[in-house]
Amino acid sequence: MSKTTTLLAACAALAMASAAHAAPVLSGAGGELGANGVVTESPEGGNYRYITTDGGLSGVGGLPGIGGTTGSTYVTDSFSAAAGEVLDFHFNYITSDGSGYADYAWVALRPGAGADIILFTARTTPSGDTVPGFDLPGIDPGVDLVPDATPIIPGGPAWAGLGGNSGSCYAAGCGYTGWIQSLYTIQDAGTYSLVFGVTNWGDSLFDSGLAWDGVKIGDVIIDDPDGPPSEVPEPAALALLGLGILGLGAARRRRKA
Repeated sequence: MSKTTTLLAACAALAMASAAHAAPVLSGAGGELGANGVVTESPEGGNYRYITTDGGLSGVGGLPGIGGTTGSTYVTDSFSAAAGEVLDFHFNYITSDGSGYADYAWVALRPGAGADIILFTARTTPSGDTVPGFDLPGIDPGVDLVPDATPIIPGGPAWAGLGGNSGSCYAAGCGYTGWIQSLYTIQDAGTYSLVFGVTNWGDSLFDSGLAWDGVKIGDVIIDDPDGPPSEVPEPAALALLGLGILGLGAARRRRKA
């Protein structure tokens, strides 16, 4: 292989490695599912993403200052949004746990700089609304939830995302919310990512999960479970790629000289 070919191959590999690094990040357990058990297709249709405490990691999935035992998180690729644009998605909280073991899930909008913006919390409770979750950080006042009343649909929820706890129920509070729409108007233009989390609470028994779909800004889908994740090379990698190309040009000039 010539030096020119080797350099080009190295530059291409660097760009591809950076693209992979830019992909969404799952910590713990999750994946994609279609309609399954009590979780129907979302209003967007097709598959949805989910995370679960079944197979979750110790210390993962909890909110700062609140904690949990074992859980999972999913961070989307970063995206740009202008002030006034609407962030829109649907979510569904599913839990086999009940009274006394208040598992919870949440989503935060994370800016490139600054504090997370809490878009919703959902928590196991034997009565009342599951969203927002009790004793959890408040939801940003700019968030609209549809419907705004979110009592649990009770009973042991059959859903593959719960693993061996599918169909099980520990005391009052187990069940699922059904699909809820979250709408948030972006206040400041910038680069953001969405962070989804779910965690067990008090112990690691009787799992819980969070499903979501249709994440978009305006009409632009930014997290699509039915398609490959967007992968954009990072600026540092692009700069290195450029240096490699410049080096290739210099090498050619030296040979001509």
